Amino acid sequence: MPGDLPHVVMYTDGGCDPNPGPGGYGVVLLFDGQRKELSGGYRLTTNNRMEIMAAIAGLKMLNRRCRVTLYTDSEYLANAMSKGWARRWRANGWRRNKTDPALNPDLWQELLALCERHEVEFVWVRGHAGNADNERCDQLTRQARRKPNLPPDPGYPPAPHAGPTLFGAAQ
Repeated sequence: MPGDLPHVVMYTDGGCDPNPGPGGYGVVLLFDGQRKELSGGYRLTTNNRMEIMAAIAGLKMLNRRCRVTLYTDSEYLANAMSKGWARRWRANGWRRNKTDPALNPDLWQELLALCERHEVEFVWVRGHAGNADNERCDQLTRQARRKPNLPPDPGYPPAPHAGPTLFGAAQ
């Protein structure tokens, strides 16, 4: 129908080695026979931050409102968005519960804002299971985190007021 939103298929991946450590993300966007790939990285970050950053980077590429099917191999990302965890953390002042802060509120805030612009469905896919576009995102991620002179991740390490991590646990 003429008023329907354009449908974009997006694959995302992110990771670090070690975690925390140099990190990267990769995105594959598919729309109407077109393909766009992008990637980026930071010198010190976490796996989870890169998974979220991949979704943000991909959604930022869309220059108009779209319906997006976003495939990720991150259960953390898929569940936080599809089960409403991130919205609940935001409503609770970026707290997971009465005592624990939500991690990565800077990225969740940005992702939630982008998802309010678009209609986004998050779909979990098993990583390293032969899905060509998911595997390509993994390649882009690994290439990005190995680049020289990566910039700092402005949100990592978290500000002291965000609460301490236990035994250096990665976000």
